[in-house]
Amino acid sequence: MNQLKPITILVAEDHGIVRQGICALLNADGGFKILGEAKTGREAVDLAHALRPDVILMDIAMPVLNGLEATRQILTAHPGARIVILSAHSDDAYRERLAEAGILGFLEKQTSADVLAEAIREVAQGRAFYSPAMAKRMSTDHQPRDRNGMLKPRPKQLTARECEVLQLVAEGFANKQMAAKLGISIKTVEKHREHLMAKLDIHDTAGLTRYAIAAGVIESSVQLKII
Repeated sequence: MNQLKPITILVAEDHGIVRQGICALLNADGGFKILGEAKTGREAVDLAHALRPDVILMDIAMPVLNGLEATRQILTAHPGARIVILSAHSDDAYRERLAEAGILGFLEKQTSADVLAEAIREVAQGRAFYSPAMAKRMSTDHQPRDRNGMLKPRPKQLTARECEVLQLVAEGFANKQMAAKLGISIKTVEKHREHLMAKLDIHDTAGLTRYAIAAGVIESSVQLKII
């Protein structure tokens, strides 16, 4: 009997219990090998470069760098990377944006272990896989919409650093805290913030926060300090 080579996986999930649960499920399967675990989006990007796993499981609501931006950076560096996005919500707007970016898989976190394993195997073979709930709701309307049916704004062409600053602003961090997290000076943070506001034509923190939620930079379920 031929022993198939296990599919190597990087698990990017900031909640320790959830991450450990995913790893335990996949290890129990026998057909997968966990190469690494990431707790932030930035860590996920670094580990993806270093480990080059067959499949990356990426939580969409990651700290420091959200899952969408981390995914964009990984795919820019490694266009052939195979990524399955995990989200707390079944949101068609995310599906549209991820499909455009070349991501093959999207699952809700409520997905069963069997479906998760199937998704990983399909994506490892280069085939797209969406959760059954999302697959049922796929429509011919390719315009991203919010939960009220209104069109969602598409993100402007922001640099990777501007996306990081936007996320941290939306999560309520002050310039000094952002500088420490990103390893840059406060003055540089202020410059990025100025450029961000000029590009988006938004000139207050509350407006940036609303934009970040509407554009999917952070999930609306994230507890924010400023609304």
